Amino acid sequence: MTKLMLITGGSRGIGAATARLAAARGYDVAISYAVNQEAADAVVAGIHALGRKALAIEADMGKPEDIARLFKAVDAGFGRLDAFFNNAGIVGKAARFVDIPLAQLQRVLAVNTAGAFIAAQEATRRMSTRLGGKGGVIVNMSSIAAKMGGANEATDYGLSKGGIDSLTIGLAKELAGEGIRVNAVRPGLIHTEIHASMGVPDRIERFKTLVPMQRGGTPEEVAEAVLWLCSDQASYCTGVLLEVTGGRGI
Repeated sequence: MTKLMLITGGSRGIGAATARLAAARGYDVAISYAVNQEAADAVVAGIHALGRKALAIEADMGKPEDIARLFKAVDAGFGRLDAFFNNAGIVGKAARFVDIPLAQLQRVLAVNTAGAFIAAQEATRRMSTRLGGKGGVIVNMSSIAAKMGGANEATDYGLSKGGIDSLTIGLAKELAGEGIRVNAVRPGLIHTEIHASMGVPDRIERFKTLVPMQRGGTPEEVAEAVLWLCSDQASYCTGVLLEVTGGRGI
C-alpha cells in the first residue's frame, strides 16, 4: 500500500516543499494549516497533479483539541500513518531577551514545544508496535537556534526548539523498541516567510556572511533532509539532529 506522510504546517515554506517532495517520492500526503486555506489548497492540488492522494486540515497546533481532530481526520481519510513531519512552528517579533512579552513566550512555547509534544504523542499511538501499530518515522522540526540560543532577537524561539531537541533524543531512546525512529532537522538561515514574521524581512541578507557557504538555504534543501530521514536509507538512524545550515553553527 502507498505510504502516508502527515506534515503539520504544510501550507508554506519547508512544510510545503516537503509535501511536494514526499508526493514526488511516492507518498500520499496529509497537511495541516493554521489560517491560509488558499495556500493549503494549492499544495493539495500540486500533490494531486503528481498522481498522489492529499488532504488539508485546518488546525491550530497550539490547541490540543485541534491536534486531536487533525489526527482523527487523517485516520478517517487514510486509515494509516507511516511518517510524521512534526513541522508546524511560529516565531514572535524579534526582540532582546528582556523585552519579549510573556504572551509571546507562551504562544511560541504552546505551538512549537507543547504542540509538537502532543502531536508526537498522537503519532506514537498510531505507529507503536507495542500499541498495535506497524512502526513508522517521526521527524521533528528543530532549528540551529536550539544550539546557538537566538541571542538578541529570538531567545524564546531558541528555547522552544531546545525543547524539541530534548524531545527528539528522549523519544528516540524510548520508541526504538516499538518500531519508531525519531530524528530532527535543524535548519539554519532558510528562505521562508519566518524572517518577515519576525519583522526582519532582510535577515538572510544581513546574516549570510556568517554562513560558511555565504548564502541562505532553500526549503527544498531542508525537505531533502526530511525525506532522507524518513527513508529506508536512514534505517539505522534515530536520535539524529541533522543540521541543514550551510555550515553555520559548526
